[in-house]
Amino acid sequence: MAGLKQVQRQTGVALWRQIADRIREAITRGAYDETGMVPPETALAEQFGVNRHTVRSALAALAQEGIVRAVQGRGTLIERRERLNFPISKRTRFTTGISGQARETRGFLLGAAEEPADAEIARWLKMRAGDTVIRLETTREADKRPVSRATSWFPAARFGDIAETYRKTESITKAFALLGLQDYVRATTEITAAHADAGDIADLELTPGAILLITKAMNTDLDGVPVQYSITRFAADRVQFTIEN
Repeated sequence: MAGLKQVQRQTGVALWRQIADRIREAITRGAYDETGMVPPETALAEQFGVNRHTVRSALAALAQEGIVRAVQGRGTLIERRERLNFPISKRTRFTTGISGQARETRGFLLGAAEEPADAEIARWLKMRAGDTVIRLETTREADKRPVSRATSWFPAARFGDIAETYRKTESITKAFALLGLQDYVRATTEITAAHADAGDIADLELTPGAILLITKAMNTDLDGVPVQYSITRFAADRVQFTIEN
């Protein structure tokens, strides 16, 4: 169990969730490959300085994600070690990208607003600063596990109803289609990494110190006109990117 980080009390993040993140991280880096099993509850409870009930809650959450499975008489078997592979290509789509890797995907609208574009947003969307845009705040889940948190901007003149349409469809692609845009392409993607802030920790159910992969992306219609600019934060222990030509 070497390498498992201690949990942090009084952080506002439940102990069982911190433990689940630590175990998931250990599984991802292959810490238990030799046995294919998570250590016994008693050993984990001692390692993290908590009771067995807290460890059991963490393992139950990982079981719900499909990462581990309790086997009577044996212990907790590791079911899945790998991160979700998210391809970035000419037609980047969340649901299509992780198809076959997750049983269920969902999108949630956290908030929306109509606002003037600042200089940075206007540059990406090739608009004038002050032109009206629609901002969406969304999260995406795979098998009930938060994977990404995004802030996206759309030209209001063309996509004024994008918020309500997304709320109904849970998909940017489907929302675009209902608003008359049947196809679009990824023009630019920039990728950086950073530590999660308090908002990301809450929305993505992370623990303090977690690492994010952050993309800045611009999508255009087939005529090259920008239709969406997004800043998306991905949990680095849950997703890896594949850049496709």
